[in-house]
Amino acid sequence: MSEGSASIRVTASACWGSHDSRGSDVGTDAPRSERHRRVRRVLIALGVVVSLVVVTAGLGVYTVTRSFPTLAGTVEIAGLTDQVTVVRDDAGIPEITAKTAADLFLAEGYVHAQDRFWEMDFRRHVTSGRLSELFGESQVGTDTFVRTLGWRAVAEQEVALLDPVTLGYYQSYATGVNAYLDTHDGADLSLEYAVLGLQNPGYEVEPWTPADSVAWLKAMAWDLRSNLDDEIDRALLATTLTPVEVNQLHPDYPSGGHPTITGNQAVTVPSAGAPADEPTVGPSAGAGISSSTDPPGGAAWADSVSIDAYAGALTELRAALTSIPELLGPAGGEIGSNSWVVSGSLTDTGMPLLANDPHLGPVLPSVWYQVGLRCQSISADCPFDVAGYSFSGMPGIIIGHTERIAWGFTNLGPDVADLFVEKVTGDNYEFDGVAKPLMLRDEKISVAGGDDVKIEIRATEHGPLLSGFEGTTYSQIASDYPEDAGLPPAPLAEAGADKTTYELSLQWTALTPGQTASAIFALNQATDWTSFRAAAALFEVPAQNLSYADVDGNIGYQAPGRIPIRASGNGTLPAPGWTSQYGWTGYIPFDALPSTFNPPSGYIVTANNAAADPSYPYLLTADWDLGYRANQITVRLQELIAAGTPLTAELMGDIQGDNYSAIAAALIPRLQQVRLTGDAAEAQKLFDGWDYQVEADSAAAAYFNVIWRTLLQDMFTGKVDKGAHLTGGDRAFFVVTSLLDQPDSPWWTNPIYGTVGQESMLRRVMTDASAEAADLMGSNPTDWEWGRIHTLELTNATFGESGIAPLEWLFNRGPYELAGGSAVVNAVGWDATQGYQVDWVPSMRQVISLDNFDDSTWINLSGASGHAFHTNYTDQAPLWRDHETRPWLFTPAAINDDASNTLTLEPTS
Repeated sequence: MSEGSASIRVTASACWGSHDSRGSDVGTDAPRSERHRRVRRVLIALGVVVSLVVVTAGLGVYTVTRSFPTLAGTVEIAGLTDQVTVVRDDAGIPEITAKTAADLFLAEGYVHAQDRFWEMDFRRHVTSGRLSELFGESQVGTDTFVRTLGWRAVAEQEVALLDPVTLGYYQSYATGVNAYLDTHDGADLSLEYAVLGLQNPGYEVEPWTPADSVAWLKAMAWDLRSNLDDEIDRALLATTLTPVEVNQLHPDYPSGGHPTITGNQAVTVPSAGAPADEPTVGPSAGAGISSSTDPPGGAAWADSVSIDAYAGALTELRAALTSIPELLGPAGGEIGSNSWVVSGSLTDTGMPLLANDPHLGPVLPSVWYQVGLRCQSISADCPFDVAGYSFSGMPGIIIGHTERIAWGFTNLGPDVADLFVEKVTGDNYEFDGVAKPLMLRDEKISVAGGDDVKIEIRATEHGPLLSGFEGTTYSQIASDYPEDAGLPPAPLAEAGADKTTYELSLQWTALTPGQTASAIFALNQATDWTSFRAAAALFEVPAQNLSYADVDGNIGYQAPGRIPIRASGNGTLPAPGWTSQYGWTGYIPFDALPSTFNPPSGYIVTANNAAADPSYPYLLTADWDLGYRANQITVRLQELIAAGTPLTAELMGDIQGDNYSAIAAALIPRLQQVRLTGDAAEAQKLFDGWDYQVEADSAAAAYFNVIWRTLLQDMFTGKVDKGAHLTGGDRAFFVVTSLLDQPDSPWWTNPIYGTVGQESMLRRVMTDASAEAADLMGSNPTDWEWGRIHTLELTNATFGESGIAPLEWLFNRGPYELAGGSAVVNAVGWDATQGYQVDWVPSMRQVISLDNFDDSTWINLSGASGHAFHTNYTDQAPLWRDHETRPWLFTPAAINDDASNTLTLEPTS
C-alpha cells in the first residue's frame, strides 16, 4: 500500500510544485489555484481507489497463498513414532522416507492433505452421496443415485473385512490426514473453502476415516464400468432398428486383423482406400460370446416384453449416468489406455522397458499424484520401497515400480455390470414364480441451506432398483404405456391390488465387498512374478490389464478381476430379472483369466484390445475397444524389431506420442476421388501427400477432422436418435470403414440432407466441412491448424464449471492447443457429437527402465499441487502438451542431489 500511495504523491509534486521554484505563482492566481485544488481532489480520490485496490489485492494474495503447504523445516505431528523426511524436487513431487510402515503411510496422508485436501473432501462427498451438504439442493438427485448404488455402504463392509495389518495402513493414513486438519481449517486448507464459505458458511470439515479412502475404489470402478452404456444403447437402438443394424453399430472385435493381448499378434496396415477390416455382424461365437442378433443370450425371453415398455426408464437412466461426477475426469464415449512392455532381448540395455499412459478425462488437479514411499531399512515390518502414481485420499501407489518390479494398468473392460428388468408389485418382486419382498432401506440426505430429504432405496437380489424411487426423475414406467403396448399381465397382482410395473435393477461386481483395498499394498511390496500374481488375484474391482517387468529380465501380463459367468446370455441387453435363467452362477477362476509370461515375441501390448482369441472358453465382454491403438503400437514395435533397432526409453516415449490416424489412412483416398468445385476443391488439395499424422499444426488434419465430425452427423442423424450418437472413436471408425466398399448401403443415404449413396454423401460432407473450417480458422486452407480447434481447457472438478467467469478464471487453466485424436495412440480424444475440444487424454505418461530406475521418465497432466496459483499447480502441463517428460529419479542419492526442499516430520514432544 505505501509504495502505491508514495508513487502518486511523487507524481503530483513533480507536476504541480514547479511553480513554487520561483515563488511568484503561489497563492496569487485564483483560476490556477482552483484548477490545482480540483486536480488535487482527483489525485486524492485516485489514491484512495488505488489504495483500496492494493489492499484488496493484498487480501486476495493472502487468501490464495495462505493454504500453500510448508515444504521445508520441521513440523511436529501427533501419532508419529519416529522422524520422517519428505524431500521434494522442483516439481513438488515428494519422496517420503520413514522407519516404520505406519509412519510412512501417516506421512503420505499428511502430504496428500497438504497438497490436495479439497479434492479429497469433494471425492468423499461424492462417494458417500453427500454432495448436497456442500452445494445444496441441486445435488439431491446425484446423492440419491449414489446412495442407491451404495458405494459408501460397500466400502464400510470392505473396511470391516480388512486384515489387521492392512487396516493399520489405512488407519495410519487417516491419522496423517487428520493431523493436518488439526492445524488447518477453512481457507487455510484450500482456496475452494473460501469460495464455498460464500455459499455455505456453516460447513465444517470432518475427520478422515479408512472408509473415506476405500470408497474411492467404488468411484474408480464406476468410472471404468465397461459396457453398461453399450447395454443401454443397444436396447434403445433396438426400438427403431433391426438386430442386424444394431450389430453393425456395435461390431465384434476384429481379431483376425488386430492383435489380442495373449493370443495372435496379427496386425493390419491399411492400404489406400481399403477398409480396415471386414466387419463381423454381432459378437462372434468364440470367446464364450453368443450372437446378439437374438434376444439377450440367444434365447427367447420368458415373457414377451417389448423393449419399448422400459425404453423411458433406460433413457432416464442414461441421463442419470451422465450426471454423476466422474472422479477420474469427464469420461469420453470411447475412453482407453496404452501399456506395453518389451524384453531385454530387444532393448539397448539388455533389460526390459515398460511404458504406460492411462487415458482418462482431463481434470484439474490431475487425478494422479506422484510420490515415492521408502522404508529406511527394508524388513518384514516395513517392506516398502516404491514410487509412482497415487490417488490423493488413498494410501500406497497405484501404478509404478518397486525396487525389483514395475507394472502398468490399462482398463480390461470386462462385462461386470448387467441390467435386469424386474416385475415389481407393491413391495414385492417376482423371481422364478415366487413373490419375494424387496429389500428396503431409508436414508436421509442433508441439504445445505434447505430441509433434509428422505429417500427409500429398494433392491432385488440382483441389486438396487434404478427406476421408480423418490429423489430422481425416474418413473414407474409401465403406467406410461397403453394396454396394447405388449406388456404381459401382472402375474402377481390380484384384482384390485397393486399394479405390476417393470423396473431396472443393476447387478455389478463392485457392489459385493471385495479385496481390492488390500491389493494395493500387495502390489507395492511384490518382488517377482509369483508375488505380483498373488497381488493381482486380490485386485477384483475394477478389473484391469496388468503389464509386468522385473529386474531379472522377465516380462508378463495378467488379467485380474471378478468377472461373472452367466447361466445364459451375453450381457449385451437388459435381461429378464424374474427368472434365474439369466443370472450369474459364479466368477471366472483367477487361474483361468488371460495371462502370459515371457512370450516368444519379446513384447506384450495392451490398449483395451481383446485380451484373448475367440477360442478363449469364457465370456469376458462383447464390447472391446476395437484395437486401432493396439494395432499401431504393434506395427511400430514390429518395424523397429525388423530393422534391428534396439528399443530405448526414448523410442518408447516416441511411440506414446504417435499421431497416425488409421481412419484417415482408410478414408482419405476415397475423399480424394470425390469431384468438388470451388473452396471445397481447394481444401481437398490439402490431402495431397499427407502422411495421416494428426499433428497440431497440420492443415490436412484440421480439414479431415471437420469432415469426420460432419460425416458422422450427416450419416446417422435421424437414424440412431434413440441411441447414443457415435462419438468418433474406434467404434465409429470401424462402422464407417466397413461401409467404404458398400457405396449403395442405406447408411450413406439420408433424406434429411438429401444424400443418396456414398458419392452424394461425401460430396455434401466435404463441401459443408470446408465452409465450417473457413468459419473456424479463416478462408485460406493452408493456414488451418488442427490445434487451433482441438484445444484442452484444464477445468477444476468443482468450481471450474460454475458458470461464474471470475471463479472459472481462478481455478481453470488453458486452453492448450493439442495434436492427437480419438483411436490414435496419442489418444487426445474428442467427442464428435459435441465439437472439437479435448474430452479425454493420456492422464500421465511413464517409461520405466528396469536396467536403471533413475533412467525412467514420467509426466503428469497438470502438477503436484491442488492449490490454484501455486507454482506446481500446472507446471507439468506445458511439458505434457509438448510431449516432453521429466526424469524419474529413484535412488536416494539421485533424489537428494535433485532436492529443492526437505521437510522433517517429528513426533510431538
